[in-house]
Amino acid sequence: MAEIRRIATDQRRSRAVVYNGMVFVGGQTADDRSQDIRGQTRQTLAKIEKYLADAGTDKRRLLTAQIWLKNLERDFEGMNEVWDAWTAPNAASTRATAQCELGHPDILVEIIVTAATAD
Repeated sequence: MAEIRRIATDQRRSRAVVYNGMVFVGGQTADDRSQDIRGQTRQTLAKIEKYLADAGTDKRRLLTAQIWLKNLERDFEGMNEVWDAWTAPNAASTRATAQCELGHPDILVEIIVTAATAD
């Protein structure tokens, strides 16, 4: 039976869960919510990169991403600019982007990813 490893767990959630060769990184948002979409996206991706490293993998092994934007029309281009610069060359994951009401009014972007482990 495969072991389940939880990373940065509290009563409500784990930031990442490793199971059966996969890393599931829960929804991440920026800590400094005074930033514009580019700043919030950079912060969010940095957090994701850290949790992937904690799980023993990296962004080159991304399988899929879900991106939630507060305002798709206003923020899609800026978020994509940062996303495109961040993704590893020739390692683009599948991806879906949607607009939704996020957990706090000053959150502009939330990102969820799944990656393969390095094992």
